[in-house]
This record gives sequence, C-alpha cells and structure tokens, in this order.
Amino acid sequence: MTELGSVAWPSAPLRTPRLVLRESEARDRTAYVELLTSSQVRAYLGGPRPREDVERTLPDVPGRRPGTFVVDHGGQMIGLVTFDRRDPARPGRVRLRDGDAELSYAFLPTAWGQGYAAEACTAALRWFAGALPAEPVVLCTQAANDRSVRLAVKLGFTEVERFEEFDAEQWFGVWSPTEPAR
Repeated sequence: MTELGSVAWPSAPLRTPRLVLRESEARDRTAYVELLTSSQVRAYLGGPRPREDVERTLPDVPGRRPGTFVVDHGGQMIGLVTFDRRDPARPGRVRLRDGDAELSYAFLPTAWGQGYAAEACTAALRWFAGALPAEPVVLCTQAANDRSVRLAVKLGFTEVERFEEFDAEQWFGVWSPTEPAR
C-alpha cells in the first residue's frame, strides 16, 4: 500500500480561479474549531463535538499533515479537503488488500452553495491523479446527505454500493484518475 505520507506533497499551494489549497497555519485554528463544533457541518458526521473539548485539544496549527488541504478564499479558511487511507476492515472498498485513498471534505456553512467544494475537490483530485496516476479514489457519505452525494456525482464518482455503518445508510463511490475530474 502506498502511504499518502510518502507522496511528494505539493511544494506550493494549489490554485483555482477563486481558491487556494494550502497547508494549515495557526490562523486557521478558529475555523477548525467552527468546523468541528458546528451542528450543520457535523449533521452527517456524528454530530458536533463539544467546543470546550475541541478548543482544549486542538493543536495551535491543526491539520498540518500530508493529505490535508485548507481551502482558502480571500485569505480565510472556508473548508478542508483531505485524502486518507480508508481502513480495509471497514465496509466499502475497491482494492482487495490495501486501504483505498479516500477523499473527504468539510466546509463552513457560509461557504455552502457557491461551488467552492466542487472547485476545491476538482483541484485536489487533479493533483492526486498526477501524484498517484493509477490509483482510484473512494468517497463515502451518508446516503441521506443529498448535497454530498450530488457533489460526489458531479466530481465524477460512480456509486459502487450502499451499506449500513454508524447506524445510517452510506453511499460509497469511486473515482478513477483515468477520467479527469470535471
């Protein structure tokens, strides 16, 4: 299995017409707290975490690791796009032995409905296709999360299966780097 940490992470931020995908910085901590404690953002992610716990345990520079892109608009963090290895013991997978590369995203509610998630995820998928050209990417979201399922389909993910996990039906899809992100 290729670890995402062994992939040459971009030496410069990824840029789109409106966004910058970059490493986390100390100034992003407040937005991280909002993402983790928002009942809207966390509605399909197990619910909001207690603010006091997040503020106490979150590092000064949160999320600084290969696989995590802060999505910046106008100098402010508006969301995250991440790549992680999906635990092969969990339901939903494409590769039989190794953990699949899994795309995740979360955006502050003020950024919803403006196309930022599609723009950021498309840029991240293009980068990923260049870094690991033969590797598919998977995405899992609650089937009830209509917005997330629509975004996955817009990005070019094809539904593979649905299954029950975390007491909810999950939508599981795959994206192939041979088909460019739209």
